[in-house]
Parts: sequence; structure tokens; C-alpha cells
Amino acid sequence: MDAFIESGDNLIEGKVQVEDGRPAPQLEQQLQTLYDSVDKPSLSKEVVRQAVQLVMLKAIREDEIQANHQLTPDTIGMVMGYLVVRLFKQQPLTILDPAVGTANLLTTVMNQLADAVHQPIAGIGIDNDDSLLSVADISTTLQGNSVTLQHQDALGELLLPAVDLVVSDLPIGYYPLDDKVTSFKTHAQSGHSYVHHLLMEQAMQYVKPGGFGVFLVPSQLFATPESKGLLAWLQDTAYLQGFLALPKDLFTAQQSEKSILLLQRHGGQAKQADKVMLGEFPSFKDQANFSKFIAEIVDWEQADLLK
Repeated sequence: MDAFIESGDNLIEGKVQVEDGRPAPQLEQQLQTLYDSVDKPSLSKEVVRQAVQLVMLKAIREDEIQANHQLTPDTIGMVMGYLVVRLFKQQPLTILDPAVGTANLLTTVMNQLADAVHQPIAGIGIDNDDSLLSVADISTTLQGNSVTLQHQDALGELLLPAVDLVVSDLPIGYYPLDDKVTSFKTHAQSGHSYVHHLLMEQAMQYVKPGGFGVFLVPSQLFATPESKGLLAWLQDTAYLQGFLALPKDLFTAQQSEKSILLLQRHGGQAKQADKVMLGEFPSFKDQANFSKFIAEIVDWEQADLLK
């Protein structure tokens, strides 16, 4: 990944950076020839995003990167983007990802929304891993997306504007700094708190009244003892509008299964949908049933959520 970060910076600058005589002149010339062969202006945002994704997939294998730092698969990112495209009219939008990583999910959704609303789409990404943020910076710069990246703990004090939408593939596990989150409604009464609960609460604070949060979460989110605090927070803050399980064949074990959670912050024109959208996506390989399920979601958004 370090090699990719250096090469990505070189590609953006258009020249090879030489430090302490490295790389050697012959290798410098070989690299420069490769950089010069890339016609950056001709590349679409999605081509750049997918190219960065392919490089990161190789880095994940080579560097044995931990699960919480791995990429959100394109199929899931596209579905999450598809869910939000109809939620917004023709208006400029700001999207927050409090666990942005390499910005693959954030830019997947930004690119889909940009094609749909034909208005400026701005992104804000927060992460405490500087290497992942370096990749995010390369990706968003090469794509030409307007994204502000912040290197910090997303559960600390954030200086952020109100946003229209939060989209995030939330890291799963426990947050180790108990004293730091005692003011959170979703913090555990004893022991460590779930970091994905805390991040949802934190992110939704910055959503405009009536705005949305779309989160990739464990399918067992509401089946743990800690879910009581999560549900109490939800009751005071946001409407649970949808909970959609992803196909089981995407996951190697039941405990790793994920779902898409759709929340809408109280206020504005928001109200609880007459029918909460619950269900499980058919296998992505079953195109007919998958398309049928997507059509049902579109109908629900128009008939129940946005009426």
C-alpha cells in the first residue's frame, strides 16, 4: 500500500519524486514513461475509482490488511447508492462518511448521485488511519470529486457542517476508550461499547432534520443485549425506515452477515413510513429476482417513504 501511495502521488504530480537518490535514474525514467502514458483527463470518475479499487484489492492480499480496513464490495456500494438516489431532488448535496477508509464507498455513492441529481455533490470523510486516508486523497483527487478528508477519531469532537446524508460501512467491534463516550446514549452500561453503535449516533447528530443515514451493519444488530440502548437512542433521534439483509451467499459465516440500515432523522418533512421496508435481497446472481426486489424497494420509496 505504501508503494501505491507513493506512485499515486507521483501520478497526481506528473513526475517521479526522488529522495536520497531513490529511485535510481534508470528506474525513475521507466516510471516517468509509465506516468506520462496515463491520459488522466480522459478517465471517467468510475474508471479511476475502479482502478484504485483493483490496486487496493492487491494491497489487501499482499499486506494482509485487517477486515475493518478492507473495501466495501462494489455490488454492496452500488445497492446503497441505488437506495439513496430517489431520496433527493435536484439539489446540491453534502455526504458524510465517518469511517471513510479509502473512500471507495463514499465515491461510489457520490458518483451515482451526481449522475442522478446533476448538481454539485460534496463529501466529507473521517478516519483515524493515515495510510487509508492517503489512498482516499489519491482516489478523490484523481476522480475530481470534492471531498474534505479529516484525520481524526470520528468519536471525538468534530467541526462539521450539517449534511444531507451519511453513508458508511461501519467498523465492527468494541471502542476501547470508555471514558470518552460516557455521554453517548448508545454506550454500554458496563465494559466496552460497540463502535458501530457509537458511530451511528455520532454521525446522525450532523444530519439535517429530515436527512438520511444509510449504514452497512451486522445483520444481528438488534439481536444483541446492547441493542436496548441503540433502540432507545433511535426512538429519540431517527425513524427506522428500512432494514434490508444482503444475500447470505456473500458471506462465509452467519456471524459475518451484513444488512443495510436506512434511518431518517426527526424533523423537517420526516415521518415514520407507513410500512418499514424489511426483507432480504435475493442472490446477486439471480438477476430476475434481484431486479424484482429492487423494483419493490423503488415502489416502497415512492409510495410509503416519500409520499
